[in-house]
Amino acid sequence: MNHLDRLENISIHILREAYASFKNLCMLWSIGKDSTVLLWLTRKAFFGHVPFPLVHIDTNYKIPEMIEYRDRLTREWNLMMIVGKNEEALEQKQTFPDGSVDRITCCRNLKTKALINTLNGSWKRLRYNHHTNRYEVDKNTEPYTGVIVGARADEEGSRSKERYFSPRDTYSEWDVGDQPPEFWNQFKTDFAPGTHLRIHPLLDWTELNIWEYIEREAIPTVSLYYNQGGGKRYRSLGCWPCTNPIDSESRTVREIIDELRSGNLKNVAERSGRAQDKDDGGGLETLRREGYM
Repeated sequence: MNHLDRLENISIHILREAYASFKNLCMLWSIGKDSTVLLWLTRKAFFGHVPFPLVHIDTNYKIPEMIEYRDRLTREWNLMMIVGKNEEALEQKQTFPDGSVDRITCCRNLKTKALINTLNGSWKRLRYNHHTNRYEVDKNTEPYTGVIVGARADEEGSRSKERYFSPRDTYSEWDVGDQPPEFWNQFKTDFAPGTHLRIHPLLDWTELNIWEYIEREAIPTVSLYYNQGGGKRYRSLGCWPCTNPIDSESRTVREIIDELRSGNLKNVAERSGRAQDKDDGGGLETLRREGYM
């Protein structure tokens, strides 16, 4: 068994443990490489089936290729897809692209608030109807009490403080200092009523592991990750006004793996193209304490 096999086995174990332990689960799918690997692992864990809804928080400013990719895989893999959105903030133009708020407030409006209210069922949710091939209002407003997330400890500082099973309060706020200990494969899955859970099956994966696994499993990823002729590619995906590509000649998964192994990106943070990280003091802890992904 090699290192990828061990990582895969741990992630599948966490997914099955979460499904067995918690009701009303959902999984966040940002369309990025990590959450797409997580989706692939989930299909492996449950023999080609994803037994809980996927939730995508649509800010209206995602790069168009991301939305096209989302809807294509939703159809091809017959996924239960839920989309949440902060319609009020968009209608009132309380966004950074509209010039009325800064980037952090825009993330708080379009991502954090949209996520929390989508999870607790207090805002309208859209569900993809595979018969009509359209998104329609979801009649189910029951809260999701456990959320599976594709966060990795090495991606960004605040994520390194997470646990595999990480509790939040009923408002999805995160007390970083109040985390259960996790020793080896001993995980705490017994929490007080009202606890909201974030579950992180990819916590010990690295960026290199993700790309090695994508290559091994031939996982389809959005084309934005590859240089398509301009000498640039996206390393981390987000909203187009606040996400910039990096300089890179990598056009294939193998070339990205070689680029990471070469050390050419050693001093370049994976989320260096995400402007909101810089505005949050170089990380995301402020937003993530409030319930951000």
